Order: sequence, then C-alpha cells, then structure tokens
Amino acid sequence: MQTDRSRSRRLLVLFILTFITGLATPLIAQTVPPKLTTAQWQADVGFLGDELPKRHRNAYHRMKREDFEAAVDKLYNAVPSMADDEIVVDMMKLVAMVRDGHTYMEAMPFFRSGIFPISMYKFNDGVYVQKAAPAYAEMVGSKVVRIGNASIDQALSAVGPVIAADNEMGVLDRGPIYLVLPEILSGLKLISDKHTLTVVVSKDGKERSFDLKAEGKFLDVFRTPANWVDAANTSSVPMYMTRQGDTFWFEYLKDKQIVYVKQNAVQNKPDETLADFYKKVFDFVEANPVDKLVIDLRNNGGGNNTLNTPIVIDIIRSKVNKRGHLFVITGRQTFSAAQNFTNQIEKWTEATFVGEPTADHVNMYGDNRPFTLPNSGLTVRASTLWWQDLDPRDERKWKAPDIAAELSFDDYRLGRDPAFQAVLDYKPGSTLSELVQSAESGNSLGDFAERFRAVRTDPKSRYVTVEDAMNRLGYTLLAKKRAADAVEVFKLNAESYPSSANVYDSLGDALVAAGRNDEAIKSYERAVSIDPNYQTSIDALKRLKKN
Repeated sequence: MQTDRSRSRRLLVLFILTFITGLATPLIAQTVPPKLTTAQWQADVGFLGDELPKRHRNAYHRMKREDFEAAVDKLYNAVPSMADDEIVVDMMKLVAMVRDGHTYMEAMPFFRSGIFPISMYKFNDGVYVQKAAPAYAEMVGSKVVRIGNASIDQALSAVGPVIAADNEMGVLDRGPIYLVLPEILSGLKLISDKHTLTVVVSKDGKERSFDLKAEGKFLDVFRTPANWVDAANTSSVPMYMTRQGDTFWFEYLKDKQIVYVKQNAVQNKPDETLADFYKKVFDFVEANPVDKLVIDLRNNGGGNNTLNTPIVIDIIRSKVNKRGHLFVITGRQTFSAAQNFTNQIEKWTEATFVGEPTADHVNMYGDNRPFTLPNSGLTVRASTLWWQDLDPRDERKWKAPDIAAELSFDDYRLGRDPAFQAVLDYKPGSTLSELVQSAESGNSLGDFAERFRAVRTDPKSRYVTVEDAMNRLGYTLLAKKRAADAVEVFKLNAESYPSSANVYDSLGDALVAAGRNDEAIKSYERAVSIDPNYQTSIDALKRLKKN
C-alpha cells in the first residue's frame, strides 16, 4: 500500500524537576507527609486509580485499561504488607504506566534521606561515576558494576518502570539519577538500609566496593555541590558543556565558518527574548561568511512552545537553510517545547539532525494539571492536551537523528564532542535519508542497493527508519514506468523491515506491474501472514487467483 507521511535542558535542574517535583509547586511548600494507616494508603491508591484516567487527556493511549486496573488492584491488595517507600514507588509506577513524560507523581516530600553523593551517567560503553563528593573521589571515572544487591543492568531495569517518560531516552537519562535516591532504592528493595549503599565499581581492571552514606539534601542530585570531584578534564571542555547556566548563547567559529547556537530552554531571558536573540543570530549569519549553522538542543527540556514559530520562520528564510549547512543536535533531554521546536524544524527546513533521539514522541501529550491524593497529600500531574505537530498517523516515539553520535566515557573524560565532530565530518549525501531521496534520478538505480545496505548497517544510521521513504520511492519509480527498479527498492525495504505487512503489499504491487504474478501472490500472502486483516493484499490475492 502506498503511504504518505509528513516528517516533520531547560537547564538540567529545571528539566529533572519537571518530572519529580513539578515546577508549578514551590519547593518551599513541600511538607513531610504524615504517617498513614493501611486504610489511608489503600484509599490513596484507589483514588489514584480512579482519578488518573479521568484527568488525563487520553490515559489509555499507550497502555491497556485492563492492565492499569489490574496493577491498581494488585497494589491496593498488597499495601498491608508493604513499607511506605515501596507503596510510593509502586504508585509512581502506576502513573508511569501512562508512558507520558508530562504525567508524573511529585514524590519529593518522601525523599527525606538526602542522596548517595555520586553522580552517574549512562554512556554508550556503560554507566560511569562522573562526579562524587570528596570522600568518594576514588570512585570518579570508574565503571559501575553493582548498585546495592543488583548488577547495574538489573538496577536500571528495576528503576525503569518508576520513571515517567515518553520513551527509552527519558528512562536512559533519569535512571542513573533515581539510583542515588535512598527512598527509590529502598522501595525497589535494592537496599535494606536507607542510610547506606554499597556500590561496586571497576577501574583499571580491578573491582572495588564502596559503602556510601546518604547525606545532603534531595536537590543535590540536580545541583551538584561545587566541591565535588569531576571526571571531566577541566582544561579541555567542549562547547556544549560551557556556560551551562545560560539559557541561550552563540559563538562564531571563524576558521570553520560555523555559527554554534546553544539553546538550553525554550524561554526568554529577563533581559532578552528568544526571538530577539535569534534575530541577532541570523543577522550575524547574513552579514558574515557562515557556511554552517548548528543549533544544539541536546540539553533543552522545554519551556514555552509559543516562542518557537518566529524562530522557525527565520530559519526558513536564512541562507543556511540548505542540506549540509543547517544542523540540529538533539539528545536524551530534548523534551516538551524543545520537541515542538524540533518537529517544526524537521517539517519546514532542510536540517540534518545529529546526536541521540529526543525524549518525546513527535506528537505528544502535555500541559499537565495537578490533583492531590487525599491522605498522603502527594500530587499527581496529568496531561490535559494533545500536541499534534505532525501527521496524525505519525506515531514515532522520538525524532531520530540522521547521524547517531553518542557519548562514550572517554569522550566525556577527554572533552570530546562526537555530535559536533559529526557535523564537521559530514559529507553531502552520506545519510540514509539523503541516499533514498537521490535514488529516483537517472535511468537506473546503479549500485543503490549496495550503498543502501552499507549505510543502513552503519552505526551512524542505527536510529533511522526509512520504510515510508523507501515506499514512496518505489511508487515514484512505478509511476515512471520503472517497474524493475521499483521491485528492487521494495525488496530492499522488505529485507530491512521484514515484520511490516505494508512492504510486502507494496512489493506485490511492483511485481504485478512487472508481470511477475506468481511472485506477487507470494508477496501478498506474506503480507497477510503478518497482518491477517491487511485488506489491500486480501483484495489483490482474490483478483490474482481468480485470473
């Protein structure tokens, strides 16, 4: 079947607080909840189960009603045998089942034990200790092997369902952060003593065990104390790690003719609007020898999405709005209004995207509103609006980068930025999407199949999906009476996406056009074996077998 789809941090502190504390709730107003009876906890669980589906715009969009109701009943019945930490963590799991990063529980009042004073990050080669309090300086730069009574992989797997997130990138970002919160670890039964955490790390081929003591305050997990030791080389800091307290700024790299914009939030500054800032950027771009513009959104957790449109218009008008001259860096913290910005850039410009996938679905739920559990006083925030920026059929769980560029621990330690380096290394026509777009020129495909397989299997293309683009290409070739080339394209698509009924249905169409009906029947039958209700293949089989 032919398809046609349009594709269109905040600072770290603000981004994470959005998920755990809620920006709409002043931190000073958070109070320690009372000790509850079993009946009171059960009442809160029941209230949560009843109210969340009522308050959310569409709570069952990504989960099944029966699964949610069964989870509520299971927790309600288990409450008498559970500790408070376990109950709260399991309630967080209930909310997270919605799989919407804007819908979450504000559990901060229960995080009363401080934190275990290390900062971890999931790099592409493992979880490492990035920073630590001076007492644990020896841990810095070590690879984490165990957390409490679990391996690091088991611990991340255990904490994943607690995290309110749209997709795996949000879980990837916040998992290591949750694993230094005593109440979370206690609630997951990864530790038995909230005051002590045993962490096993590996460095230089040797494993060591450290017993960490909970200290400080909850907010230290976001605002690392200045005296903590950092694994990063302070003499070689990449641009994206500089000026982290600045909402937005830009720098001109004259020798490379690159303007680099770092935007950490979709917000105005007290003394400068975002629109005025970008006007300065584009005035500079037009007045100077600029070959590339790089907009870095990898740490942008959102803000006010109404600020995006004037900027996108400026990008469209700019001389750098050409393939290979406009780049956007995204990552595991690109979320909310930053996702809206990303969507608009994808839809209306010629940008090439680099880095990691975003933390939001391209069409998303947002604009949450609070409701309070009657006994614990805990607040749950539920999304009330559906933001459909792109085609309503576009169900992508993230905006994937055209060029994947992920951070290793050595990149962090040595001050390298693989995402920016990917911009420097870019060659026209080197991405999978560009390769597909260029394939309809000429009278034959030539070595397209060989090049397609090479680029598709390149790690830089690991997040790219071109099933729809290949489908469109195939039908374009059919319209040009190039049935043999269309068959080759559809066969490549089936090879790449063998679980899709549509690719076999489309291949059947091309085989019919090529006069290869016996092969077409087999292709349509394969489509129906994948999806027994795939009507166009069912109809095609009736026609072909009748003849």
